[in-house]
Amino acid sequence: MTLQKNYYKSPIGWIELASENGALTAIVLTELADDYEPAPTETTSEHPVLVAAARQLDEYFAGERREFDLPLAEARTAFRADVLRRVRQVPFGETRSYRDIAVACGNSHAVRAVGGANGSNRLMIVVPCHRIVGADGSLTGYAGGLWRKEWLLRHEAQVTAGGQHA
Repeated sequence: MTLQKNYYKSPIGWIELASENGALTAIVLTELADDYEPAPTETTSEHPVLVAAARQLDEYFAGERREFDLPLAEARTAFRADVLRRVRQVPFGETRSYRDIAVACGNSHAVRAVGGANGSNRLMIVVPCHRIVGADGSLTGYAGGLWRKEWLLRHEAQVTAGGQHA
């Protein structure tokens, strides 16, 4: 099957959505300018996975969705799959440290490996790598930029508290 791609405009900038073989392969924050206008070929895919991803992202940003229900492409190694599965288990509005994830994976010494697996996540927001923080609670590394990580965590905190994120 052919790779399908769309661009989605979110409150934190443009997001590239991609799917292949009926599964979501990427939700990647981009550095496209806010006034960017994708070419028709970049936004016309009506692939059901991409349509569902855009709808669920709309619901997430509106504060109406806390979990995603999308077919996701599997990670390439068993360890990365385990890390990303555990990252998906971090509840909406909460955070865990890289060490917490390493311990959950059965190896408290694998903190750097967890960081590498989390950093390789190409399904941002849906696999909520923004919820993983340093041992002291500090915001560390985020491929989409720390300001976006902070925005997403603040958004989830406000939704959890019963408000909407502006």
